[in-house]
Amino acid sequence: MTLVEIKQVILDILERITPDEDLSQLKDEVPFREQMELDSMDFLDIVMELRKQYRIQIPEADYHNLGTMNGTVSYLFPMMQGLKKAHA
Repeated sequence: MTLVEIKQVILDILERITPDEDLSQLKDEVPFREQMELDSMDFLDIVMELRKQYRIQIPEADYHNLGTMNGTVSYLFPMMQGLKKAHA
């Protein structure tokens, strides 16, 4: 997957988790929690969706890497090379 494809995966997940949020103005370098109504359960939902859709395991110690879009995409990029969605 490319960086752009990974970003779209994250946007799709965020859209499902927070359907009332306007993601069109999301800034890649600003923490998600400063831009959206995301609580810790929403954050865990993102992690669980990545595990369910792509079989990616993210250790709790690495959660700090997922605070911004840039950080999330950079963190996931090496893990998502050659990956396809687990199921549609």
